[in-house]
Amino acid sequence: MYYLNPKIKELNRIFDQNDRSDYLRLDLNENPGGLPKEIVKKALDKITPELVAEYPETRHFTEVLARHLHTDTSHLCLVNGSAEGIRYIFEAFTSEGGRVVGVVPSYFMFQIYSEMYGRKFIQVPYDNNLKMDVNHIIDKLTDDTQLLIILNPNNPMGNTYTEAEFKKILSVAKAKQITILIDEAYHYFYPKTFIKYALNDEHVFVTRTFSKLFSMAGCRLGYVVGWPEGIKMVQKLCTPHNTNVFALKIAEAVLDTPGALDKLIKDFNEGRNYFVKWLDQNDYQHKGEAGNFIFIKPKTNADTVVKRMKKEKKILIKSYPNVGELGDCLRISIGGKEYMEKFTKALIEIDK
Repeated sequence: MYYLNPKIKELNRIFDQNDRSDYLRLDLNENPGGLPKEIVKKALDKITPELVAEYPETRHFTEVLARHLHTDTSHLCLVNGSAEGIRYIFEAFTSEGGRVVGVVPSYFMFQIYSEMYGRKFIQVPYDNNLKMDVNHIIDKLTDDTQLLIILNPNNPMGNTYTEAEFKKILSVAKAKQITILIDEAYHYFYPKTFIKYALNDEHVFVTRTFSKLFSMAGCRLGYVVGWPEGIKMVQKLCTPHNTNVFALKIAEAVLDTPGALDKLIKDFNEGRNYFVKWLDQNDYQHKGEAGNFIFIKPKTNADTVVKRMKKEKKILIKSYPNVGELGDCLRISIGGKEYMEKFTKALIEIDK
């Protein structure tokens, strides 16, 4: 007989397929400038008709990535964007009705996966001053908790954790036998990482993506880092050939081009420094110490600014309601200086 999973039927998803090609895209934390053309060309020059016709082979790139991370391939699993890796961790390391703890707001897929698989998502909200006290997280860690999710840094709040704070969390999680998932999608914008724990401890995973600093959101490539036995469990859930040859070649070109990552980081920092200085000079309250995004409190109505930016300036941004003590805010993705100059010029005209 016909069957429909009731969890899927009741799942609320929004699929935005709007054409964004003619806009300055500061709404989804992409790099509006993209990769240098020479890097893309370097990768595409290696694409042959035969290579396109073959299923992608991942061993070579996994070895390249392992060298970059100073580890070996047994600690790595390539995935179709880090969202896929996160999904597999949910499937493998939580059960029906299992307890999952995570801060809110954060990446929406954590709660989506919880609903999709019938897990119980326990929210840890931010304080009104937009700070996260790790004791609030620890207070939610019960003996029946199966998975703890932390983000370093967190999207959209932009907060981070100190080494001492993470060690405190890790100690409690180990005592209660809780798997930890650390989402580091915004690594490189904020260089502090907890990857050593995923490499040296059991039941700790780090997920990363090539969508953000690597500017490859259109390619869909990410990876999971963890202890070898845990990585084997994630790999068992992967669909066959879940990455693509274009993504592998472009990511390899970035890693193999001397100075490429440094240049991407330098361009971002120039844009961020310009933007933060401009906000301060123009009396805008803002929040977000890490990541390639920032909250700003507009001087007029946030939703109106978003609509006018799109209609009048062809710039896409997002609004967020009730962002702690800041109230209704704009969230702006940060790109190179030229893009932030274009945005600030538009903002000064609209938000008055």
